[in-house]
Amino acid sequence: MKIKKILNNNAVVVLDEGQEKIAIGAGVAFNKSKNDIVNQHHIEKLFVLKENQKLEQLLHRIPEEHFILAEEIISYAEKQLSTELNDHVYIALSDHLSFAIDRHKQGMELKNKLLDEIKVLYPREFSIGLWAIDYVHEKTNSKLPIDEAAFIALHIHTMKLQGGDLRNTIRQTSIVKDMVDTIEEFLGVEIHGDPLSYERLITHLRFALIRTEEKRASTMDEEMLIMIKKKFEQSFLCASRVSEDLSATHGIVLPEEELGYITLHIERIKKYHL
Repeated sequence: MKIKKILNNNAVVVLDEGQEKIAIGAGVAFNKSKNDIVNQHHIEKLFVLKENQKLEQLLHRIPEEHFILAEEIISYAEKQLSTELNDHVYIALSDHLSFAIDRHKQGMELKNKLLDEIKVLYPREFSIGLWAIDYVHEKTNSKLPIDEAAFIALHIHTMKLQGGDLRNTIRQTSIVKDMVDTIEEFLGVEIHGDPLSYERLITHLRFALIRTEEKRASTMDEEMLIMIKKKFEQSFLCASRVSEDLSATHGIVLPEEELGYITLHIERIKKYHL
């Protein structure tokens, strides 16, 4: 395995059986030159990506320590989740992390409007995000805000599945937030005051969205639905408002059965607050 190009002290482009790859490892390029043989014991990751050119550009653009930080966060995440992440996470997370550290040094903090929803919907990934910002603080003395833990969680969650789409994850989480906002506005309360009901609600809303988009019906007896409409009239009106806003804003139409279940969650919230 010969070096074709040195990107930095810990990253080189190599030719392996005629195929171009990027080798990552601590000191893999130390005292090396083009056409030198790489010590394979120094290689920690070997990339064969469609985005090889993007990774090369990134490694030239960001500080070496930021890429190493991202790699260590990814390794920690894979151990915690007992799964390998899509290799694209090295590009996405390194780029995001480096930008976040630079922003912090300039006194610019980016607020994550989906923080509360991410905490509940992706608790394991959020826990990894919290570990990550502590680790960044330990290594760089940059104390990133908790909002960054949520951004990191989204990157980790998206890359658990091959071909994950960060935009779709953010879209789905944002839609759930919109639904919660509609309920809070209708009831005139802040649901966050009841953590258990809040967690139950947004977890149900998320799966209601998934079932609707995958055209998987939620089973509810018709007589039960009629009873819910009659007994919890105001809560059903609130659920219907959620459905109307969802249709108008995002083009998603919830089946009536889903509205029945959402009504029950809203009724529980009403009992706590009103």
